Amino acid sequence: MFKGRKLLIATKHKKEQVIAPLLEKELDVKCYVLDDFDSDVLGTFSGEIERTDDPITTVRKKCLMAMELADADLAIANEGSFGPHPDMFFVSADDEFLIFIDKTNQLEVIVREISTNTNFYGSEVKTETELLEFANKVQFPSHGLIIRKTKEDFTDQVKGIIDWGKLHDEFNRFMNQYGSVYIETDMRAMFNPTRMQVIEKATFRLIEKIKSCCPNCQTPGFGIVNAKAGLPCALCNFATRSTLSYVYECKTCSYIKEVKYPHGKMKEDPMYCDVCNP
Repeated sequence: MFKGRKLLIATKHKKEQVIAPLLEKELDVKCYVLDDFDSDVLGTFSGEIERTDDPITTVRKKCLMAMELADADLAIANEGSFGPHPDMFFVSADDEFLIFIDKTNQLEVIVREISTNTNFYGSEVKTETELLEFANKVQFPSHGLIIRKTKEDFTDQVKGIIDWGKLHDEFNRFMNQYGSVYIETDMRAMFNPTRMQVIEKATFRLIEKIKSCCPNCQTPGFGIVNAKAGLPCALCNFATRSTLSYVYECKTCSYIKEVKYPHGKMKEDPMYCDVCNP
């Protein structure tokens, strides 16, 4: 279905560096990017352009926008978000979505990868010592930084700082000119190797889902749409919150398949049981 076709990667932040090699190897496609594609119109991490839509809507818009510009029939796009982990509220997380659209075969495949492996952070700094502590904490200079006056003021900011000299010069300029400095990690992919690793993991997940075909109609993208809780406790047999089964659904023919015990165990440890361990 995909062999030999050209696949557009909708990005302006060098994500093709990790996405293209995997897709070309596993799907036998020929990847390319648009040099003048500007995904920032849909929102920026640095805040000067607010993202108005949810991540899935945004990533779909990004992909279709690039496809229209390039007159492409096959494309992939990524959208990331950073903030508290959905289940561990005091832990920062990188939440990445990848979408694969094939207009020729009317196919859309979406995957999500959530990772706590992120250096996402921002803080007001007032001294050279605080600046040094912040930079070391977020893996600078291998990971880029952004400096501006305050957290909410975007009228003057410098992105993509990746060397100590530039960092010190901009810190001193902002302190002398405004008397305050807010510094944060630059979460654009080309300035954040840690994020690139998460995008790479999401790409592996996407490839796995594309290669998973519907048992009924053989359409690619047969994936999990729901996880049912209820794995019984090994001690009292009460239904726990742990996953009992995954539900797979084909978006083309609506075929549904439920797979029990996806983690290879038929009983749950009593420590995770609300009856045995309330």
